[in-house]
Amino acid sequence: MNTLVRGGMVVSMDPAAGDLPRGDVLIEDGRIAAVAPGIDAPGAEVVDASGKIVLPGFVDTHRHTWQTAFRGLGAGWTFGQYRVAMHGTLRPHYRPEDVYLGNLLGRIEALASGVTTMLDWFHCADRPENADAAIQALREAPGRSIFCYGAAGPDIAPEIRRVRAVLPGDDMALGLRGPFLSTMDETAADVALARELGLAVSVHVHGTGGWPRGDRPIAEMHERGLLDDRTTVVHGNGLSDDQLAMLADAGGSVSISPDVELKMGFAPPITGRALAAGIRPSLSVDDCPSAGGDMFGAMRTAIAVERGLTTRDILGFATIDGARTCGLAARTGSITVGKDADLVLLDAEDPSVFPVGDPAGTIVTAGHPGLVDSVFVAGRAVKRHGRLLGLDLPALRARLLESRDRIAAAAGIAVDGSWQPQEADVTR
Repeated sequence: MNTLVRGGMVVSMDPAAGDLPRGDVLIEDGRIAAVAPGIDAPGAEVVDASGKIVLPGFVDTHRHTWQTAFRGLGAGWTFGQYRVAMHGTLRPHYRPEDVYLGNLLGRIEALASGVTTMLDWFHCADRPENADAAIQALREAPGRSIFCYGAAGPDIAPEIRRVRAVLPGDDMALGLRGPFLSTMDETAADVALARELGLAVSVHVHGTGGWPRGDRPIAEMHERGLLDDRTTVVHGNGLSDDQLAMLADAGGSVSISPDVELKMGFAPPITGRALAAGIRPSLSVDDCPSAGGDMFGAMRTAIAVERGLTTRDILGFATIDGARTCGLAARTGSITVGKDADLVLLDAEDPSVFPVGDPAGTIVTAGHPGLVDSVFVAGRAVKRHGRLLGLDLPALRARLLESRDRIAAAAGIAVDGSWQPQEADVTR
C-alpha cells in the first residue's frame, strides 16, 4: 500500500525541492514518489501530519553501540579514563550475548529518536562471535545500519574477508586500527584490503595523542596515497589546516562528535575549520556512557561551540551531509523524489517548541527525542504516535540490565557512578 504523509511542515533538505509550510509527501514502494503542497493519491494510506514537522531521518556516522548498557557511567571521564574503563576493564568480560543486547538496544534507542541510518563503529572484536552477534542485532533492529568493523589483531584480513562475505553490500565499512594501535605500514595494508573489498574506511584521529610515528597522520596517509573519497576521519581535533586540505582534496569526510570531544578534552571541534577546508562535516554521538544517544543534543552542542554556523548548516550535517559521509547520498538524507522514504515526524505543537517559525531553527535549538512522533525507514513505519512498533521492550530492557550487572560484577565495578577509572597513556 502507498502512503501519503499529509499536511505537515516539510523540511526537505533538498535545495531543489525547498521547504513547504504545509505539504504532502507520497511514498510508493518504499521511495519518495512526490513532494508538493497538495497530492491526490486515491487508495493510499493517509498519515495525518498536521501540526508536525516532516524532515529526513537523521544519519549518525559514528557510534560505539556495543557500550549501551553502561549509559551515563562516563559522563565525567577523560579519554584516558574511557580507554581504561570500556576497553581495559569492561570489554574483556563481554560475551556475544552482551554485544548483541548492547547493539540491539542501542540501535533501537537511536531509531526512537529519529536516527534512520547509523554507522556502528564496532571495536569489541575480541572474538569473531562478538562481531556476528553485533551484526545479528543490527539486522534485527528496524533501521538502516552500517557495520564498521574495527577488527583487532596482527592480521585482520581473514576476519574482514569472512564478514565481507556475509555483508556484501553497502552496509559494511572498515574501521582502521590507526592512529593509536598500528603502524603506517599496517594502515597501508588495511586500506589496500578495504579497497580490494570495496569498503569505505573510518579512522579515529584527535588531539589527545599522535600516530606512533609522529603527529601528522593524515599527511602520512596522503603521502602514501591512502586517502580517497571513501575515507572518513572521526573527530580530527588537532589536525593542521594543511592536513584538512589534503583530506578535502581527496574527497574525504569528517565525523564530528561535539559532546564527547568537549567532555573528554580532545580540543575544540573542527566544524568551522573543516568547512573552511571544503569539507561538509557530519555529526555523530560516539558513545552513550559519555553522551546522550540522540542527534538533537549533538546538533545543539555543535552550534553552541562554533559561531557563524546557521541552523540549516547544522541540520544538514545531521542529515544530507551524514548520508554523503556514508556514501548514501543518492538513497537518503533528504526528502527527494526517488530516494528512500526515510522520514521523521516531530510534534510541532509540543509546548517545548511551539510556536514554530523557522522549523530548522526550532529543530536545532529546541528539538529533543520526546518530539519524535513517527519514524519511517524506506517507507516502513517503525514508530507511530510516539511508540516503537513490533518490539518487546520490557523483555529487552530486563535482558540488558542482567547483561550489565553480570559484566560489572565480573569486572568488580559499581554502576552507580562511584567508580572512577584511572587515567591511561593515550598516545599508544
